[in-house]
Amino acid sequence: MPRPIPVICLAGPTGSGKTALALHLARELGGEIINADSRQVYADFPLITAQPSPDERARAPHHLYGFLPTAEKISAGRWADMAAAKAREVTGHGRVPLLVGGTGLYFQALLRGMAAIPAIAPEVSAGLEARLREAGPEALHAELSRQDPAYAARIHPRDRQRILRALEVLEGTGKTFSWWHGNAMSAPLCAGPLFVLDAPLAWLAPRLGRRLDAMLEAGAVEEARRALARSPDAAEGARPPGWSGIGCAELLDHLRGRTSLAECRARWLANTRAYAKRQLTWFRARSEAVFLPPEGGEAELLRAARGFLEGRKDA
Repeated sequence: MPRPIPVICLAGPTGSGKTALALHLARELGGEIINADSRQVYADFPLITAQPSPDERARAPHHLYGFLPTAEKISAGRWADMAAAKAREVTGHGRVPLLVGGTGLYFQALLRGMAAIPAIAPEVSAGLEARLREAGPEALHAELSRQDPAYAARIHPRDRQRILRALEVLEGTGKTFSWWHGNAMSAPLCAGPLFVLDAPLAWLAPRLGRRLDAMLEAGAVEEARRALARSPDAAEGARPPGWSGIGCAELLDHLRGRTSLAECRARWLANTRAYAKRQLTWFRARSEAVFLPPEGGEAELLRAARGFLEGRKDA
């Protein structure tokens, strides 16, 4: 069995300052940044999902940002395979792979391994997607709560992608998502510290509001409108995977005429705050996490990262 690839992981809630800190690490360590955010993989939404800007990308190599079509789903397992392959490539060039993002399950898949769930038949997924469109995510979440209460309690009742995934696994394999994650795990692909920016919600909330307003001013509505023109399924009433993220979903409702721009902004901000709170809860429950303040922790982070890398050389 191959040894896990050494990586540095930088996580934290949305808006906590990961991008700036990652660029600092990349400069000091000779690193390359690999996306670990499930929304920033989509090509149509660089602004809405807060992907690094062209100027930021010019300051260090970036990988796995904005490569996926809006209609295509991506699982944590598929992302982990891609991220590990990219980390191996970066390491082969004598550089340091820096995994940066806010999707906890991505870090878990990479550092702890994945449930070895077999491929699900396309007709199972299609049938559940049709039910989701007809009944709505809350109804299917209620069904999941009866079948797999442990996993249902961990996800939002309107998290379409995770609800669908859990139900398709149950229907396709006869076993719950929780069972698979407790009984059939693969070996970790990477190894390294998980640094987490522990940004309190009171500190984060005003920054999230300012960032959202900056996105709207920079053209978030126009970006969503262009994406909708390229997404006939979304125009006809479906919600392709790329539209399920926070910001994208609220803007889609606005473009469909269901909400005013003011209502869209209010929902977007409320859902972003709620998501940040869930992210904080998830990361704070990780025993392996090394917590850092969202401001002023650069020296401590750099010292710890260098210590890990030096230790790997001596091993």
